[in-house]
Amino acid sequence: MIIVDAHCDTITKIMEKGTQLRKNDCHVDIDRLKAKGNYVQFFAAFIDPAYCQAYALKRALQIIDEFYRQIEVNKDDIMICCNYNDIEEAVKANKIAAVLSIEGGEALQGDLGVLRMLYRLGVRSICLTWNHRNEIADGVKDESSGGGLTPFGREVVKEMNRLGMLIDLSHISKTGFWDVLECTSAPVIVSHSNAQRLCAHRRNLTDKQIMAVKDNGGVIGINLYPEFLNNSKEATIKDIINHIEYIASLAGPDHIGLGADFDGVDGLPAGINGVQDIEKIFNELAKLNYSSENIEKFAGKNFLRVIQNVL
Repeated sequence: MIIVDAHCDTITKIMEKGTQLRKNDCHVDIDRLKAKGNYVQFFAAFIDPAYCQAYALKRALQIIDEFYRQIEVNKDDIMICCNYNDIEEAVKANKIAAVLSIEGGEALQGDLGVLRMLYRLGVRSICLTWNHRNEIADGVKDESSGGGLTPFGREVVKEMNRLGMLIDLSHISKTGFWDVLECTSAPVIVSHSNAQRLCAHRRNLTDKQIMAVKDNGGVIGINLYPEFLNNSKEATIKDIINHIEYIASLAGPDHIGLGADFDGVDGLPAGINGVQDIEKIFNELAKLNYSSENIEKFAGKNFLRVIQNVL
């Protein structure tokens, strides 16, 4: 079974802590990923609002540089993957497949040329906004304005389609969400968001949005942050299963994946302390008599399908 986690903030976290990707006390490190077997980990360069607007691109490049430095130091066990064939090669070589993403389109600083250069640096997914408004669209914290994609944002969507990049709709305003689905010619991902019907957080998706992702052929990555699972600081694996089952009941089993948000959250469900515990989710699904086929879809096959289609 191949596991795909579509979002973690580990590179930023190890930069802040001055530690290493090989072994650390964060949620993710190479030793624990290797112990899991076949693993595809998206590593996000998170553009904190403190670095916007003037230093957004510089911050992105600093994080990308750290990503490459860690890959080089540990190249016997992890490799950067820019497409599905690279992931296959990594799995055959018993290496972790690392996919580089950006969380926050502020990094583009309103320039399509920057987007193309980031692609050349290996970036294969961009979360168009974080919580706030940028040159591309409004984030969820600014959605009261009703703003969606800007004219530049529409150009970004089209250029990402042309290049072959995953458009990530976590954090974007509802109007922006619908604008992207109207504009894109490729499946999207919602890398780390849950079901709003079960947890009424603005970061989660409405039933209508969930069905739209299904119709688009995209995938939703379940976020493990308790506040996105049940509106509290505490959650259990049962809460995670509830979101998986709810989305599956609406959209079927082909549009659910994992977007743990490791090292980007200040709490996790009881029993999950990091990537070492990720299989507890799949074991619980097996106890509930989910087929091995569907468990493999949730674990990684659904995201791999979109990766193969888009990248």
